[in-house]
Amino acid sequence: MDGTEEASAQRRGRDADALTRDLLTYVLIPAWIVPGLLDWLWHRQTKIERTAGAHESLTHVLMAAEAGAGITLGLFCEIDAGVLAVMWAMAVLHEATVVWDVAYAAPRRKVAQHEHHTHSFLEALPFVTAALASFMSPAQARALAGMGPERPRFALRLSRTPPKRAAFAALAAGILLGVGPYAEELVRCLRVKPTLAPHPAHDVRDRDGEPPVP
Repeated sequence: MDGTEEASAQRRGRDADALTRDLLTYVLIPAWIVPGLLDWLWHRQTKIERTAGAHESLTHVLMAAEAGAGITLGLFCEIDAGVLAVMWAMAVLHEATVVWDVAYAAPRRKVAQHEHHTHSFLEALPFVTAALASFMSPAQARALAGMGPERPRFALRLSRTPPKRAAFAALAAGILLGVGPYAEELVRCLRVKPTLAPHPAHDVRDRDGEPPVP
């Protein structure tokens, strides 16, 4: 690759990083916050602190962190094979945590249809983030898969274009409104029963039933 081709590739990389950051800032982070707040509300309505407890609430904090890790890398790092690998790994880990969460919650509190639909949005977003970044940086995505002329890079470097203030504002909003409510939920659960141990399963067919806290 001569100097002109290298400069052109670097310019395309900067443009792809900037566009990825804008899509995360103005589309995906708001799309994550809204269903996240709804999910927190559904948990509160089912009195999670007295039904499934802090054991389930901890999985919600973990899922917020897993989704947030990929978003944060997309906002501030150069999109290379290393970043893409972390994004896809976080998406798969997030999905595994969802399975764990629902399997634990189902016998302990009412998981209504509207909560399942909310989960559908939240489950998709980490995969959408990884797919978007891969689409915007196709050469490194192919390199990660062992294809194409480029070598995969695993540098984990800050983006070559400085993030705008909107990116920092979006990240702050994501932490406050995307992670904060689940942290409040975890504290609320621990106040009722200060342990991360699983609560016993019970019959949740009675919508208004509320098991005693052991």
